[in-house]
Amino acid sequence: MKFMKLGSKPDTFQSEDKHVRYVATELATDIVVNVGDVKFYLHKFPLLSKSYQLQKLVSTANEESSDELIITDIPGGPAAFEICAKFCYGMVVTLNAHNVIAARCAAEYLGMHETMEKGNLAYKIDVFLNSVIFRSWKDSIIVLQTTMCLFPWSEDLKLIFHCVEAIASRAVIDTSKVDWSYTYNRKKLPEENGTDPNWNGARNYKAVPNDWWVEDLCELEVDLYKRVIVSINSKGIICGEVIGEALKAYVYRQFPGLIKGVTRSSDLTKYRSTVDTIIYLLPDEKGCVSSSFLLKVLKAAILVDCSEELKKDLIKKIGHQLEQASVSDLLIRAPEGDSLKYDIDVVLNIVHEFFIRDQSSEIESLEANEAQEFNKPGILSEASKLMVAKLIDAYLTEIARDENLPVSKFVELVEMVSCISRPGHDGLYRAIDMYLKEHPGISKSERKRICRYMDCKKLSVDACMHAVQNERLPMRVIVQVLFFEQVRAAATSGTSTPDLPKSIRDLNSGSMRSSRSTPNADEDWDAVATAEELKALKGELAALKLERRRSDKFVEGRPSSVEKTALNKVKGLLMTKKIFSKLLSTKSGNADTSGSDSSETPSTANNPEDSKSTSSANRRISVS
Repeated sequence: MKFMKLGSKPDTFQSEDKHVRYVATELATDIVVNVGDVKFYLHKFPLLSKSYQLQKLVSTANEESSDELIITDIPGGPAAFEICAKFCYGMVVTLNAHNVIAARCAAEYLGMHETMEKGNLAYKIDVFLNSVIFRSWKDSIIVLQTTMCLFPWSEDLKLIFHCVEAIASRAVIDTSKVDWSYTYNRKKLPEENGTDPNWNGARNYKAVPNDWWVEDLCELEVDLYKRVIVSINSKGIICGEVIGEALKAYVYRQFPGLIKGVTRSSDLTKYRSTVDTIIYLLPDEKGCVSSSFLLKVLKAAILVDCSEELKKDLIKKIGHQLEQASVSDLLIRAPEGDSLKYDIDVVLNIVHEFFIRDQSSEIESLEANEAQEFNKPGILSEASKLMVAKLIDAYLTEIARDENLPVSKFVELVEMVSCISRPGHDGLYRAIDMYLKEHPGISKSERKRICRYMDCKKLSVDACMHAVQNERLPMRVIVQVLFFEQVRAAATSGTSTPDLPKSIRDLNSGSMRSSRSTPNADEDWDAVATAEELKALKGELAALKLERRRSDKFVEGRPSSVEKTALNKVKGLLMTKKIFSKLLSTKSGNADTSGSDSSETPSTANNPEDSKSTSSANRRISVS
């Protein structure tokens, strides 16, 4: 730490108790200066020759026939006044980073300028600050910390401004010019301690990182920290990533409870000011701050009730890099008194901002020329969209466990990402299955509404096997899954896709309004599968697995590739017709029971081969 000594006479100030200070000399004191709760017994001559304010006070006291002066508002209090008094006596005074600002403000209050005497205290302190303190990284930070308790004097004298500028100027210099003692919060390197046997005395500039100053600034009050970061940004040298890292380090150091969502009601105003400042300082460029940190700040902003404008700005930043977030980051607690466990509306707004960014980027690219469009960084990539779709699928699975989550909120979020073409729908299926499991009381129409966004063709084999045996899904979905699994099996074995009965084709196209359909046909297809229907489907699924294994390996010998292909085609066609003919005949029977005016479907009435296949399948099940 840098310091400066003023004066040459020995220090003769003594204390009678903590409230009395006097100068031990043979000459009797002739004035008493009351500073706060401390009495100073001093002499007029040395004081009046250097202080304009004391001259005025003594003149006033003489008119009132009093030898006591009362000073209540001097910056720095009794300690700062004592420094000024010792300087007037010519006694040795040591100034350093901890007391220099208080002494400067007190000197200003007392009017200790060059107009009173050459080389007065205010001038000497200014020289010390500009030539020593502001050239030192450590001392500049310490001095800046002391300015807050001396406000507004430190502000009016531009001491805060000069401190901030000194720190910012040091933070942006080239790392090759940074001394080894660039930070007092880090551990020293071996070569600095002289304990590295391989060190040849040369400085390794690469060891000094670009964010070497981040930890030291974490000691500042939030208002001072804001001014320093703004000044650093104004230099245009430090990149946004380093600024983002600085903000993250500051919040985790100063307000760990705020990031964890723990606050005390008495600290809400302080925390709100902090969150406002952090949001204000966040870089505008995408990726400078992680999505995880941004979402933590958003949770804190909601917790301390920041302004809607700030929260909207933060949501916009998160939406622009949503693909980097995780499910745990998106699980934002709902406000107190809300029936829901999580705040779904905030996530909806974030996803909305994600797609707005895509739309605005496309518009901008259309207005730009071809070369500019090719290099346009803002347009969302397909990978980003797929990552967001996967993220939202996983998020839906988590919030589906909330028994109070309405269908409308669940579907709204599903619908927002439905425009993203995904190669697989297993994640969406898990979310739908979890919602149906936790909300068994929803209606048939609501089940149909939830399932309509799931593409059965994009389910994996394992998901298909699970879906066919899922008692919570509507029969319509189970039939579609079973059919597409058969199509997948046929494609794998090299056979052609089996012919669908007309009722199944109508089902896949979303229409069951054929001339032979019953009034309750849609309700039957959208109803949850019964235990008997699931048992029949499981039997057919087992038979399908058995036939596929048999088609891959025969007990005796192997047929030629031509014979195998032909055999697989026949088996694939017969198996498909067996499954769906039996299923449709089952549904027809249910229709009769429910009062339907027709007992057979168009496929079974017009195709005798299907009837034979159904009979054969029934006989197989009855024998087993």
